[in-house]
Amino acid sequence: MPSVRSRAVRAPAVAVLAVVAGGLAVGAVDGRLGGLVIGLGLLLAAGLRLALPAAHAGWLTVRTRGLDAALLMTVGFALVVLATSVPDA
Repeated sequence: MPSVRSRAVRAPAVAVLAVVAGGLAVGAVDGRLGGLVIGLGLLLAAGLRLALPAAHAGWLTVRTRGLDAALLMTVGFALVVLATSVPDA
């Protein structure tokens, strides 16, 4: 059975994955809203990466804190902008 510490380390990444999975599910019905939810999930990941120390960020830690957050914010912001700028069909 996993320890409480290992579950706590995984919690931020699992939360982000849940939001992105929800965005994919919503995207099957409404692509614009799904893209917006996925973009917000990536912005959540950037915020968690900035707020949590590396020992608690778990799976969100890939590179340095600044680079991880900058890449996640860039992609998340780009997705939000693209999702909101798509015209209605």
